[in-house]
Amino acid sequence: QVQLVESGGGLVQAGGSLRLSCAASGRTFGNYIMAWFRQAPGKEREFVAVISRSGGGVYYTDSVKGRFTISRDNAKSTVALQMNSLKTGDTAVYYCAAKPRALYSDTYYRARADYSDWGQGTQVTVSS
Repeated sequence: QVQLVESGGGLVQAGGSLRLSCAASGRTFGNYIMAWFRQAPGKEREFVAVISRSGGGVYYTDSVKGRFTISRDNAKSTVALQMNSLKTGDTAVYYCAAKPRALYSDTYYRARADYSDWGQGTQVTVSS
């Protein structure tokens, strides 16, 4: 099991940027596939982005492609989500998640049920 702590959320105007960070502890970080999910009020938690264990593979949900960038630093046990050109529809609680094993390509895993470890979430609010 790995412990995850998100930071970097806040209030930003539409068109602005935020950088979320997730710090991991407890296990060898480089063994984990890492992902970001988000949950807006009254909605299901949805996939945002995933990054492979090496950092060489990434995948994004269509609505954030070209605006968000996921990255990781295995030496520092952190994963980040750079969010640019934010829209009001990006308002949500953002969660990082970790998966320790993979039968398929790392970026195949985009379902909430795929991930065993979760952070507490950080609120992102985008105002118009």
